[in-house]
Amino acid sequence: MFTAESIERLAEHFAQLPGIGRKTEHRLALYVLKMSVDDVDSLADALLKAKRNVKYCTICSNITERDPCAICVNSKRDRNLICVVEEPNDVAAIEKTNEFKGLYHVLGGSLSPLDGIGPEELRVKELLARLNNGHIDEVILALNPNVEGEATTIYLSKLVKPFGMKVTRIARGLPVGSDLEFADEATLARALEGRVAV
Repeated sequence: MFTAESIERLAEHFAQLPGIGRKTEHRLALYVLKMSVDDVDSLADALLKAKRNVKYCTICSNITERDPCAICVNSKRDRNLICVVEEPNDVAAIEKTNEFKGLYHVLGGSLSPLDGIGPEELRVKELLARLNNGHIDEVILALNPNVEGEATTIYLSKLVKPFGMKVTRIARGLPVGSDLEFADEATLARALEGRVAV
């Protein structure tokens, strides 16, 4: 698209990021070109520092700069409760609610045989080792409500139940502030399924 080879190369790198399409990759490349050299240096430095300093917690597999992570070492967290999520951004989303006070386990994805992702590619063994070594009362499966998340939830619940602990999943349903008439059938069905006493 551009005659400048370095802009094309930069755009190709942006295209490797999730959710970046053809137009956006070039828009970002051109935006970088308009930035000051100091700002570009700062951006490059931030990228390198994140790549070099951020690692996975050896306990929960969340991202951290200090191992174990701040959640795992926090003595105020409920150590009898583990919430299993797919990715580190799921931990961040749950933490924003200020409702969950237990520990986490990040799988690193969900089962997807078509994409070649089986249990061996996820941190399932590590989860089972934690359950075997700890005094866990409940495991909450907080996986995405899609086909892969459902398959992973079913798979994990079968693995965890023999440990004798409570296995739950997060409720799903209508978002706050929405209208019933605009909800799809699957969402309404899940909302009815997950109803609670009032």
